[in-house]
This record gives sequence, structure tokens and C-alpha cells, in this order.
Amino acid sequence: MKGIHSYIKMGVSLSIFVLPLATSCEKEQKRPNILFAISDDQSFAHTSFAGSSFVNTPAFDRIAGEGIYFTNCFAGSPGCAPSRSTIVTGRYHWQNEQSGQHASSWMKKHVPFIDLLDRNGYVTGRTGKGVDPFQYARDENDSLWRATDAAGISHSEIEYKKGSKDDERTADGIFASNYYENFRYFMENVRTDEPFFFWYGAKEPHRSYEQDSWKRNNKRLEDVDVPAFFPDNEIIRGDMLDYAVEIEWFDLHLQRMLTYLEEIGELENTIVIVTADNGMPFPRAKANSYEYGVHVPFAIRFPKEFPGGRIVDDPVSFADLAPTILELTHTSQEGMLPISGKSIVNTLKSKKQAVVDETKKYIFAGRERHSSSRYLNWGYPQRVIRSKDFLLIWNMKPDRWPAGDPQAILDGTIDELAPLYGIDDKGKHVSDWAFTDIDASPTKSFIIENREDEEIQPIFDASVALRPEYEFFELQSDPYCMHNLAGNPAYSVQENEMKEALLSELKKSQDARIVGPVTEIFDSYLRYSPMRYFPAPQPND
Repeated sequence: MKGIHSYIKMGVSLSIFVLPLATSCEKEQKRPNILFAISDDQSFAHTSFAGSSFVNTPAFDRIAGEGIYFTNCFAGSPGCAPSRSTIVTGRYHWQNEQSGQHASSWMKKHVPFIDLLDRNGYVTGRTGKGVDPFQYARDENDSLWRATDAAGISHSEIEYKKGSKDDERTADGIFASNYYENFRYFMENVRTDEPFFFWYGAKEPHRSYEQDSWKRNNKRLEDVDVPAFFPDNEIIRGDMLDYAVEIEWFDLHLQRMLTYLEEIGELENTIVIVTADNGMPFPRAKANSYEYGVHVPFAIRFPKEFPGGRIVDDPVSFADLAPTILELTHTSQEGMLPISGKSIVNTLKSKKQAVVDETKKYIFAGRERHSSSRYLNWGYPQRVIRSKDFLLIWNMKPDRWPAGDPQAILDGTIDELAPLYGIDDKGKHVSDWAFTDIDASPTKSFIIENREDEEIQPIFDASVALRPEYEFFELQSDPYCMHNLAGNPAYSVQENEMKEALLSELKKSQDARIVGPVTEIFDSYLRYSPMRYFPAPQPND
């Protein structure tokens, strides 16, 4: 976390000269706007505010330095769709049926808080990625499905044109939408005099990347901090730099939005929330419930009401966002299904540092399916509990492959298997043939192709091998979650307490995996994205 405290000191010293211009009457009458900015696949460590040496995020740093930086924010899931489902409903993804499962359908009854803001006089809109991927209603036959994205009406028509002089994109693979210009269009053509809620959903740094784009973006291999669950070489470092290029693109458009709001005099009346939907798209990160899969950056700025220059260690869940935003906007929860999260408004308005809410001991997350990666589209169910210092993962089906099956059925055949681990006859890895819960990448291919190297083999196993039912980690000494302490007598009191707290929360939230009546219901929800096919598991698998 190097760099945080120096930025905080600078932010505080500057902010004391900023005097409030509005009268108390105006404050009462003018409801706050909200700009919600969410990147797609970014781990908590990868902002310059958090001390990253290879990612430069001045916009995030401003929000974190002038506002409140939360060191322990947990996404709803290590995958985008269930995590975003938790954000807008305030419910754990396992409570949202198919509307909490990757690439399934969004049902009308799962009302997002954005709808309630709409009814309460807010002008709402979005650009880029919303609450996806889900199948929304296609025609009247989908009568139970929601017709529009749960993040609001899209404004994404303004795009960069490849090859034009105005195309400033720094890498191939960056989405065409000009996020800032779409936000500006919303502000000048859609928004009225009413307060606004705007969802800025970048599609970066989701893969795929242009390999070696870092070379023309003034990045250096030696600056990369390589996590302990990767080999350390130029291939991995280059892949992480390409990832950094796309994080910085997200941050650039956020910076432009902040500057624009400042220019029109709206920034100080706008609550700015910045986060990411889940962790980085690399092995043992995204689609895994370890720290780099579910722990995400999170900062909020609203100097009119939230004392800034603070770093708060309270565990915060994505389930807490909906009740917090509803409270801040004086919007009733009526119309939504029961919310599981807890508002953090008291924490936001406090002047305390470190831990503010002593009652907020644990946060919860989980996973079902991610990509189409196993027989009959089965997932890899996990339920997770985290405190400030410990992480417990319950792998509910430890006989399943955590990163997906090691052999797919080849396209165009009934039962012809791809080579084991997806290695072709030239020794090259074909990503679609194995472990497909891991996004295709140079890092994935290097680890699999070099799995027999004695230094790589433990990393390969950590990425794809079968896992025990329980995993338990002490995060201060093991931030990369490489040393499973489950069953260690020295930690048994803490482990058992967290198991009991997790089970209690799952029962309270009516998790079908625990209370039924159909415990395997999650594996039955239809997937509306492309499918892969895998052989039935054998008894000894």
C-alpha cells in the first residue's frame, strides 16, 4: 500500500482551503448526483493509489485521496454477471436465481435500485457495460424477463472509428465506445434539472488484449510486481503490462468525466463511486474466490458530507451498495426484493480512520458457474466469508475441476476429445480446449505449456488442480492465498467461527445449496451465451 499515505496528506492539505459555497438551505434542497464507475476485471492492488508501480490511475487516486479509500472491498462474485447482480439488487447472487448466474436470464422480479431512483425523480443512464452478460427479453414470449438492462438505458452510440484521426485508443481490443463523450451527451441532452445517476461501465481491462501494446505506451517490464501465483518472466510481465494499458484507458475516461463535472459546477454535488466488478483476467484470479479474484478497488468521494482523506479498513460487500445509495438519495426500498446488504452511510459520514463499524465483522461472496467449462454446463460452487484478516472458501463440489475440465469435446464431433490440457501436436496450448474458466492469455498458455518444469509445476497445480473442500488463509502474511491453513490447529478457533458464521448467513439468505428444496438448481439454469461440450466425469476424475 505504499504511496497511499503520502497522497492522503497532500489531499488533506489542499482540501482545507476549499470552502463550501452552498447555503444550508441549498444543501437540503439539492439532492446529490451519483457517478458510478466500474471497470471490468481489475484486482484491488492495481491502482497507483494502492502502490502499484506499473499502473497509473490519477482519476481513481483523486477520488481515493480526496474521499474515502476502502482497503477491504469484496465483489459479489469473482465473475462479472453475478457480481453486478449483487450490486444492483443488494442481494447475494445465490438469492437471485437465474438473475444471479452468468449468461442466464434476468427476471422482472429482481428489481434493481436504478429503477427506484428513476421513480424518485432521478434521471438515470449508462454507457458501456451494464449488468451483463444476461439475456433480457427478446419479444413478448419472454414475458417474465426484464426488457432493458438492469443498469439503465444505454448511451453508447458515440464511438471511435478505427483508422480515423480521432481514434486515440492505445491498443487494439479496447472497446469502440467513447465513454466520456457518451456521458457528456447524456448530461447535455438527456439529463434535465433533476439529479442524475449515471453508470459508467468500461469494458476494460476485460480481455482480449493486443499483445505487447505496452511497448508503445511507455511501460517497462522491470516495473511489474508479479504475484506469487505466476512465474516471473517477460511473457507474464508483458501480459500484465497490456492489462495495465487497459486499466489506464478506463481511468482516462473517468478523469475526463470528473473534469467536465468540475467545469459545469456539478462535481461537488456528485457522489463519485469507483470500483471493479471482479479481479484480473488471469489464472487463479478472475473466476476464483482468492484475493485477486474477489478483492477489488473501491473509493467514494463526496466532500459535502463525507469527510475525506480517509483510509477505512472496514470489510465492505457489493451487497452494501444498493442500500447505501438508496439511503443517500432518500429513496425507499419498496418494490425490491429483501436486501441482504447493510448501508455504510454511517461509515461514510464518520471522521474515523481504519475500522469504523465494529459490528461489520464479516462479508460474504460466492460463485456458481462462470464460462461454459464442464459437463452439462456445471459450475464450480463456492461460498466465501472474509474478515479483515482471514479468508475462508468452501468448495462445495471439490470433485469438480476448479478452472474447468481438462478436455473438451472437439467442435463438430459427438465425442471426440481434444488433447489433454488443450496441448496440440506441436506442444502449443489451445485455450478453448481446456480449463476454460481461465480466459485465453499468454500467461495461461505459458503455465500450461511449461507445466512439467519443476518451477512451473506448483503454479500449474495451484491454477487448475482439484482443491480441498475448505481453504483458509491468513491475509497479512499470505496475500496471494498460497498457503492453505484449513485444519491447522493453530487457527482452528478462527476457522470454526468463520465456518459457523458462513453457514448461518447462507441459511438466513435461503441459499438453495443449503436449504433446498432443489440443491442443484443452479446447474439447471439455461445459458444463453455460446456453449462448449465436455465428457461426463468418470468415477476417478
